[in-house]
Amino acid sequence: MKGRPVRVSRNIHAESERVWAAISTAGILENLHPFCSSNPVSVWPGVGAQDEVHYRSGWVYHRHFTGWTDGIGYELDIGAIGEETSHVSWRLHSLGDERTRLTIEVWPRPVSGTPGLRQLLRAIIVGPLMRRYLKAVTAGVDWYVVHGKPVKEDQFGSHIWFSAKKRRR
Repeated sequence: MKGRPVRVSRNIHAESERVWAAISTAGILENLHPFCSSNPVSVWPGVGAQDEVHYRSGWVYHRHFTGWTDGIGYELDIGAIGEETSHVSWRLHSLGDERTRLTIEVWPRPVSGTPGLRQLLRAIIVGPLMRRYLKAVTAGVDWYVVHGKPVKEDQFGSHIWFSAKKRRR
C-alpha cells in the first residue's frame, strides 16, 4: 500500500458488538450499502472470505478478505476481474456509552501510469469522489444498525460511479 488512504469515519449510536454483527454478516451489503444491488458470497467469514459487490451502475467488483479480527475489523482487496485492486480497511473503535466509531480507509488503485498525473487525478477526482462514496456507505451502516431497516437506493445521494445510470430525455 503506497500513499495515504482516503479515510472516512462515522460515529454510530450503538455498541460495537452490534455494529460488528452487522458488518460481518455474509451478504449484508444488500441491506446497508446504498449503491449495492446484490452481494453474492462464495466463501465466508474470515481471512480468505470472498464475495462480490454488484453495483447499481452495473459494475461488479470482487472482494477478497486479507485480514479479519473478530469484533475489530477487516482488510480486503477489491476490484473488477483483470484490473488492479484497491485495498480497503474497515475498523471499529468503541467510544463507550453505546457509541462506536466506524472508519473505512481506501488505498485506491492507480488510475494512471504517470506519477504526476496519477497524483493530480487522485487529488481532484478520485479522492473527493471516493470520500463521497465512503460517506454514503458509512451512513448506510449507521442507518441499518440504528433503524434495523435496509437502506434504499441512493438514500444518501447518488454517485457518478456507482448509482444506476438513469436515462435522460
